[in-house]
Amino acid sequence: MEFRTWEPVYEALLDDFGYPRVGDERARDRLVELLDGDEPCDPTGLGLDGATVAVAGAGPSLESEADRAVEADVVLAASTAADRLRAAGVAVDCMVTDLDKNADTGRQLTAEGTPVAVHAHGDNVPALETHVPAYDSEFVVPTTQAGPAPPVRNYGGFTDGDRAAFLADHFGAGSLVFPGWDFDDPSVTAEKRRKLRWAERLLRWLEQRRGERFDVLDGRRDDIAPVTGD
Repeated sequence: MEFRTWEPVYEALLDDFGYPRVGDERARDRLVELLDGDEPCDPTGLGLDGATVAVAGAGPSLESEADRAVEADVVLAASTAADRLRAAGVAVDCMVTDLDKNADTGRQLTAEGTPVAVHAHGDNVPALETHVPAYDSEFVVPTTQAGPAPPVRNYGGFTDGDRAAFLADHFGAGSLVFPGWDFDDPSVTAEKRRKLRWAERLLRWLEQRRGERFDVLDGRRDDIAPVTGD
């Protein structure tokens, strides 16, 4: 995903949620500073090119669908999905997180040599400052939803889950499967529900760009609003 392609969608997100762009840029720049010239992880080492990639969400269905992650070539886990898969005996190849829940898991994973995609956005600068220095930067994949500022990159996406899908796409994944995705989870907050609607829209956009049909969207496509740039 090139930023010029992502930017109109990003601007639509900012407008819908009322987020200031400058906040994302400030967080991105702080992440650059925290990496302090270190060379972060190159995601090409994840072996995504041509692979079947499980993009694991943290919905209630995750454990019952864990076999789909087991059968995949590479497993990208959104936030707490990493803990739950590991507890079920499923190896995780990369965790994707904005550090809002299980930041200590990220520290443990990087210490073990497992990459963690750490996302900087407008309201998580304190979390970045607390946790990034404790991570092994060799296994940090730094990301932003604003314009990239190396070594912080923008592969596309908004929530942890759909960012994992865009990451997989950027590095040439052959196909994507989605264990643990529950768009209609009644337990989530109203704000999370809005974010899930955007995740759904972004996955629809991504599958159209890829010429692939994600089974997680089956039965839902007719009701999904297009994103800017379709």
